Amino acid sequence: MDGAYFEPTLAELAAKKAKKSKSDKKEKIMKNEEMEGAYFEPTLAELAAKKAKKSKSDKKEKIMKNEEMEGAYFEPTLAELAAKKTKGGEDSGNKGDDVKKKGEGGGDKNPTPKKTVHQKAQVNHLGCRSDGKLITNISDIKSKMRRNQEWVKLKKEKKKDKRKRQDDRKQVREELGDDAPEKMVPKTIDNMREYDETTVGGKEGDEDDEEVEHDIVNDEFKEYFGKTYVPKVLITSCDNPHSRTIAFIKELSRIIPNSEPKWRAHSSVKKMIKDCLENGFTDIIVINEDNRSPNGMLVSHLPEGPTAHFKLSNVKITKDIKKNWRAITTHRPEVILNNFSTRLGHGVARMMAALFHYEPEFKGKRVVTFHNQRDYIFFRHHMYEFKNAEKVKLREMGPRFTLKLRSVQKGTFDSKLGDYEWIITGRRHDMETSRRKFFL
Repeated sequence: MDGAYFEPTLAELAAKKAKKSKSDKKEKIMKNEEMEGAYFEPTLAELAAKKAKKSKSDKKEKIMKNEEMEGAYFEPTLAELAAKKTKGGEDSGNKGDDVKKKGEGGGDKNPTPKKTVHQKAQVNHLGCRSDGKLITNISDIKSKMRRNQEWVKLKKEKKKDKRKRQDDRKQVREELGDDAPEKMVPKTIDNMREYDETTVGGKEGDEDDEEVEHDIVNDEFKEYFGKTYVPKVLITSCDNPHSRTIAFIKELSRIIPNSEPKWRAHSSVKKMIKDCLENGFTDIIVINEDNRSPNGMLVSHLPEGPTAHFKLSNVKITKDIKKNWRAITTHRPEVILNNFSTRLGHGVARMMAALFHYEPEFKGKRVVTFHNQRDYIFFRHHMYEFKNAEKVKLREMGPRFTLKLRSVQKGTFDSKLGDYEWIITGRRHDMETSRRKFFL
């Protein structure tokens, strides 16, 4: 029977199973005792479930809180703000004692809650600062948009008040008729200018001056105003001019009749004057530039001078003002010289007039204006547009520029040995002693 197999009975199987369950239970208890206090890292699935559960509970609490606080906010009135201000003044005396008590006893601090967006908007709407005081200066408004709105509103109110005062004065003048007071004249630098001894005609403008009449009869332009010759002008520039300077010279040659633009060709001004005298030119204009823009103009009358140097600024060619230079006709323009009152101003005005023909062609309806204001000479070029026999308007043709006189020299150009009649370059602070003193 050695090596024979016997099937276990039911009693043996039951005993074996009970023994095994008993040993498994004992091992589980021992394992729990060993692993007590150990930490197991949660899995990603457990973390995601925990986070979803937490966000769901927070959302539910927030909804409940909003439902409770709905309609609980009341905007403070002006009276409440004023009462708060006075209360703050009364409590300021006890502030030191409170601080001392807190330092000794270490009591709990109760900081004031921060203002909500609605409260800040309400204070800003009422025109109050953070301390409750009303805003009287627009610069105290922190919001740039609000500040700009208040400036625009203030400007409109001032304009409206000014218009109302003007209408009231006009109504009073109409009611009074001849007994009405004189119209108010605003004070400007022009009408408050200091009297110059060289002013032609004196203070009233109607005095006869023998010296001025002598200068007019015997100056360098007497032949031009005697209509003994036709002006012929040469216009040139510095070496290697920029395209903007070239366009400006081209338009000047279109405006000034009987003028020719020519390249400088690296020649000096003295040599060009000599060539101009040989070719029958009566005037020469040299345009200087800096930073690719015209910045200076030299005008010399031939053959005996004088020579004037101007600062050139605010140059606008026809392209800049959206005009076409080809629309400028070849008709001789009418020349207007305005507001040249001193003897120096008369000399400069006569020099400008000598560049143009003395007999304008009114058929072309062109007009050139040299307007002097505070020693700045503004140049404009217009064309008349007649709507009917009574109404006419001016249409600008371009170009436009501004001249500022720097020096007037006797004879033709000579930078080293020339005799200057008038010069301000390098002497500005000595000559410009007052803002109301002008030389032209």
